Amino acid sequence: MERANRSPQDDQLQQQDQQQDDQPRRHGQPGQRAPGLRRDLSGRQIGMIAVGGAIGTGLFLGSGLAISVAGPAVIVAYAVAAVVALILAYALAEMVVRHPEAGGFGPISQRYLGDGAGFVQRWIYWAAQVVNIGSEVVAAGLYLQFWYPELPLWIPVVGFSVIMLALNAGAVRLFGETEYWFSMIKVVAIVAFIAVGVTAIVFGLPGQEPAGIGALTEHGGFAPNGLGAIWLALAIVTFSFLGTEAVAVTAAESRDPGRDIPRAARRTVLRLAVFYIGAMLVVVTLLPWNTVSTGEEVTESPFVRLFAQAGVPAAAAVMNFVVLTAALSAMNTNLYVTARMTYSLAQDGYAPRALARTGRNGAPQRALAVSAAGLALAVLVSVFAESTAFPLLVGLALFGALTTWLLIFASHLVFRRRTAGEHAAVRLPGAPYTTVAAMLFVAAVLATTPFTDQFSTAWKAGVPFLALLVVIYLVIRRRRRTLTPSSARSGA
Repeated sequence: MERANRSPQDDQLQQQDQQQDDQPRRHGQPGQRAPGLRRDLSGRQIGMIAVGGAIGTGLFLGSGLAISVAGPAVIVAYAVAAVVALILAYALAEMVVRHPEAGGFGPISQRYLGDGAGFVQRWIYWAAQVVNIGSEVVAAGLYLQFWYPELPLWIPVVGFSVIMLALNAGAVRLFGETEYWFSMIKVVAIVAFIAVGVTAIVFGLPGQEPAGIGALTEHGGFAPNGLGAIWLALAIVTFSFLGTEAVAVTAAESRDPGRDIPRAARRTVLRLAVFYIGAMLVVVTLLPWNTVSTGEEVTESPFVRLFAQAGVPAAAAVMNFVVLTAALSAMNTNLYVTARMTYSLAQDGYAPRALARTGRNGAPQRALAVSAAGLALAVLVSVFAESTAFPLLVGLALFGALTTWLLIFASHLVFRRRTAGEHAAVRLPGAPYTTVAAMLFVAAVLATTPFTDQFSTAWKAGVPFLALLVVIYLVIRRRRRTLTPSSARSGA
């Protein structure tokens, strides 16, 4: 459909972009469709990669945290966050179809906001994802101990790290297929949970009366802690949607980015909205909100409780397998994203040039090795300094992710101004007003994080790291300016 709507102007612009692709890369210039990466990701794989990056263990285990803050009104918080994520998906799709570059939104920010924004956004996002990878692999090790409690934690952590790195070091097609099935397990579990929950609410489970919807208001009302609690819950809920931006990073390896990226972006957010809102509606309808555990043990998950009531054999073991898969899936996707970010930075001269090389299979293996080093650091911190350093790393992850969203929206505002009146295969409805509204929402959520117990470290870790990145960029820019005059004279 998108191809049928292309105008001659679009074809001319594409030819101009391709001509830019064929020119040698220069420092500070974001590149198009980097040579070396292979377009081997299918549309179905790209869609599941985005889902895999966004749905981690937070839905299965951490959802009780948001419920404990807002009560049944957490449904409203998830709905609001879903709308903002949908705006982000449309904005990204609109820009990425025009610029299907390695690194996704990073080079786009550099193109429309300047070199500094492109440098800062990619490195702070890289750091945020590395922290997430470290936390996910440690979580995976803990889940394996559910079956093997005597197993030292370092053994599954090292084992899972080696396996996931091997998958990412191989051909991108292998990564895409693995992530597709990882994500499929999570999707099936969520769909089954919602189906069982709706059955329990409307018809009742075997030997039980229909639950009805009384629990939504019977325990202190729909919003028992007030409207302010809904806003505080938004900081937690928004964290659940972080990862939807990963779809943009696949553009340089998509077989048909003009078709696949917009479709995957829209479907991903709509799936997340249905999954999150549907699952939360089931939880707060069937379980009194003030009894939902906020713990992190598999046996305390709302999913386990419902499946156990439905008579699912070994419900805790089944869900342990699901959350283990969720952790590995999120780790797999985030390794992919961080490697492509590093690769993109190297192409633009903001990381060693050697990191822009790819193997025979098209994978940026050296860039992946850098992300693996960060993974090792995050794992060490999470294991040996969990009570001190790791909360700061988690805060850095949230700060970096929200800062990335802000820069994506800012890039879209400039993009819209420069491409006003031009035909596009996909457009964000209501822009620039919807873009500004979403941007203000993300900024407000970021400003709220110091007032939440879970993410109070976001500013403590994020602001100093952001300042460090700015200083590093200024040093790099100064060195380049020093070299430029002599280069210009020699060229003359």
